[in-house]
Order: sequence, then C-alpha cells, then structure tokens
Amino acid sequence: MVGIQVQVPPTHPSVLMGLGSDRRGTGTLVGADGLIVTVNYMIMGARDVIVTFHDGRQVTGQVVARDFTTSLGLVKIDGRDLPYLEVVSSQTAALGQEILVVSSLGADKRCADTGLVSYLGPFDAVWEFVLERCVCVTLSDFPHRVGLSGGPIVNSKGQLLAVSYLNFPEWTRPILGIPGECFLSGRDELVRHGHRVSTPPRLWLGVLSYTIREHVVIAGVMPGSPSEKAGLRQGDLVLSADGHEIHERKALYEAINRHRPGESVQLRIMRNNRIHDVMIPAIKVDDYLA
Repeated sequence: MVGIQVQVPPTHPSVLMGLGSDRRGTGTLVGADGLIVTVNYMIMGARDVIVTFHDGRQVTGQVVARDFTTSLGLVKIDGRDLPYLEVVSSQTAALGQEILVVSSLGADKRCADTGLVSYLGPFDAVWEFVLERCVCVTLSDFPHRVGLSGGPIVNSKGQLLAVSYLNFPEWTRPILGIPGECFLSGRDELVRHGHRVSTPPRLWLGVLSYTIREHVVIAGVMPGSPSEKAGLRQGDLVLSADGHEIHERKALYEAINRHRPGESVQLRIMRNNRIHDVMIPAIKVDDYLA
C-alpha cells in the first residue's frame, strides 16, 4: 500500500464540485512494474502524483488512466520487482466473509482494521454513478477515516478484493468498494489508452438526484453542466425521461445512457405545480471532468 497525494488546479471542475485542490488517499501496487490502482476522484484533474511508501520514501508518479465508468484510476511509478497484491474478482467473495482494510494517513503512517462483507449487489449514487455490483464491508472499529479513499479491501489470502470508494458515516462504519473485476476486465486497455475503449462511454447531464417515495427529485446541478445550461433547477421533480415514467434515479441514469453523445434527453419535470419539458444534451462525463 502507498500514500497518494495530488494538487489539482483550483479552476478544475472537480474542485468546484467540492473535492478540493489538495487530495490525499491510498493506492495499491498491483504490478511489479509500479502500476498502482486507486479511485478516480483522487487523481481527477491531476497529472503528477506524490507516492509515499511505508518507509517514508517518496517518488513522483504519473496518472496513466481514468475510468469514469467504474471510477477507478491508475498511476504508474518507475520500478522493477516491486511487491504487489494480486487482484481477484468479487465473485470469490461471500456475505459474512472476513476482510482487511488498509489506509494511508500520510507520510509513513498506515491504519488497518478487520471487518465483514455486508453487501454484494448493485449500487447507484446521488451523482449519476452506477455499479452493477459493489462490495460493501462493515468494519470492526476504524478510528481514522482519512485516507480510506482508494485503499485496498483484502481477503484472508492477501488478495485485493475491492478498492475503497466511499465511507458512509451515517451507517455503522461501512465502506463501499469497487470490485476487483472492474480492474481486471479493463487493465490492458486502461494502461494502453488511458481509458476504456471496449465499452460505451458513460453519458452525463450533470445532475444530483434523490429518490423519495418513488419520485426522483433534482437535488442540484453541476456548474457549467448541460443541465445547468438547459435550465434544470434544484427541487425539480422528474416525471419522465423520453416519454417513459421515472420512479427511481437508476432508471433516470439508464435513460440517459441509452443515448449517444450529443443527443438530447427529454425530461418532463414539475416545478411550482407546473409541468415543463426540458431538452438536455447528454455528453461524455470525460469531456467535463477529464
């Protein structure tokens, strides 16, 4: 495991979204040649990365890939015969299985805790992000939440089962992980091209949304996003997308991704007890955040 630190220009959209310019998290060596996996939002907007080893030694790494579909990011440092973890599919995991989570706390400090796999299944987020399968783990007693982002979720064989993506402070110490198969299925093309080329790009409107009693409510729009430019507002109630009723935000995301880049999504919304039709061009999320 290594520490990850980046400085992102304050004008980058990810900073305006609240991720900040100075980001610190964790990465995992997954190749003897110096390939490191972490989460995309840690390195979004950065070119160079300061990588810190457990003994305090620091080297500069380069961002080599960003996967906006799975939210994994890859960093490369110069090296040969480096120790690394084997990545395995979450299909090898089972509910109740014991795991280990490790995070970097800066410099040469590391923190670890054990826990159990508490959920395996689909996940969708407030910000137009969907995983068909995630690994959710509940930890025993993790006092430090700093640095968890990008850290490894490891099984009892010392294999990387998932990459820590989110903390849920309102629950009982749970961690959401991106499953290992997301890395395994895209490693070669991510290293070669810097992004996935065998799968369609993730389309995006720039909305934040909640599902409340089978209704999707817009919680906000990203600055400069297609949604903001089209006039979508916080508090708008989404009734339908392209003529199909919408009762959950995952269905909204699926409707968006049935389009091609540049095609418009027709949203029927309710605002102040009046119905409006809004046409919003869907773009590749890479075009906004890369």
